Amino acid sequence: MEQFLLGLAIVCSIAGLATVALLLFRQHQITQGLRRHNAALTEGLNRRDEELRHLATTRLPELMESLHNPAVVVSGPLHDPQELGPAYERGVKELMEVFAGSVEEVQARADKAAKATLRATMRAVQSLASEQQLAITTMQERHDDPDVLEDLLRLDHMNAQLGRRAQATAVLCGSWPGQQRSASSLSDVVRGATSRIRDYLRVRVHSPVNAAVVSRAVEPVVLTLAELLDNAARHSQPDTSVEVNVQNTHNGVAIMIDDAGVAMDSEELSHAARLLTGLRSVDIHRLGDPPQVGFAVAGVLAARYGFTVSVDTRSPYGGVRAVVFLPSNLITTVPTDQEGGVPAAVKPKNSATARGQKASAGTEAPARATLNTTGRTAGGLPKRRRAEITKPSGAGAGGAERPARPARETAAGLGAWQRGTRSGRAASPSEGGQAAPGLPAAPPDGAPHEEGEDQRP
Repeated sequence: MEQFLLGLAIVCSIAGLATVALLLFRQHQITQGLRRHNAALTEGLNRRDEELRHLATTRLPELMESLHNPAVVVSGPLHDPQELGPAYERGVKELMEVFAGSVEEVQARADKAAKATLRATMRAVQSLASEQQLAITTMQERHDDPDVLEDLLRLDHMNAQLGRRAQATAVLCGSWPGQQRSASSLSDVVRGATSRIRDYLRVRVHSPVNAAVVSRAVEPVVLTLAELLDNAARHSQPDTSVEVNVQNTHNGVAIMIDDAGVAMDSEELSHAARLLTGLRSVDIHRLGDPPQVGFAVAGVLAARYGFTVSVDTRSPYGGVRAVVFLPSNLITTVPTDQEGGVPAAVKPKNSATARGQKASAGTEAPARATLNTTGRTAGGLPKRRRAEITKPSGAGAGGAERPARPARETAAGLGAWQRGTRSGRAASPSEGGQAAPGLPAAPPDGAPHEEGEDQRP
């Protein structure tokens, strides 16, 4: 009996020990599983913390930058989205979308407010520049001293540059060019654009064509060419020239501007191409310091008026070639006066009615021509015409445009012309309409002046 009880006790002890061992093993497994789970959770939390830091320091700033610069690529998550969990990844995506929408809305409001302020300011500047231009014009007509006229021509040129900059900024902010001009020949358009830049003496125009730009597109094309010519002159050596070639095509006219400056790399060309399309709103806060508005303004005007501008071709002189292509609907013909050989009234290609207005040659002084005496009027005054700039005497149709004369020579010629005109008018008697001996008679009151009278050079 005792042996039975002892055996039973031993069996129970063994069973108890086995149970305890089993329980201990099970507890060890559970503990190890919990430890592994805790480690996984800790690692997951660390990954999410890293992802949040990456989101705040890298992805969101890149997202904000990509809203202005499409070349910026937004980085992806550091870890596999499946490791982070689909719910977490959805939350991150929603956060980025809300952030992008908020940034776009804030930037749109800021850009709109800045453009409205700049637009109003530039309108005031344009108005003051126009008043100053009128004052300078009045002074040019009143004074005949060459030194005074030289200074006035220089002021006229600086005022033209000021007006162009204000006009370009206003256009970039959503305004219109602000000037309505009659249809003008391409030579006058290029000449008007040349007169609005600082280094106008470096511009050489070749291959003039017998065509004109329609009235509504004259000022936009002049402003576009002025910005491109200014870029070409500023980014090339002062002792080099800027070549302008006008070429007829089967569906329009191409104006090519070549400089011998520094060429643009692929990134700069891509950025310029985006600006020149004019399809995307330009952020005025990202145009550099000082702002580089040339390509942006050209793109806005090109998209608005239906012509194209490109700079994706290398200049044969090592610099950049800018091409302004005017389609046929922006081009009219320029008939030539059979007597004087000057452009007559501009006629549309598809209309038999003459416009009755002379082609505008621009209002800036440095690009104006001098006056030549070609006879006398019916009243006895010298009859003068503008000297031809686009084609020297005896040159063929493909000859280069004559360089603009310095302000000193222009001022001297203008002063002599004004003194002669005044002396002739002062010497004419009040009755009879006969001039004093050796002096021309003044035209009767109300009679129209002949071409070239009272015009600035």
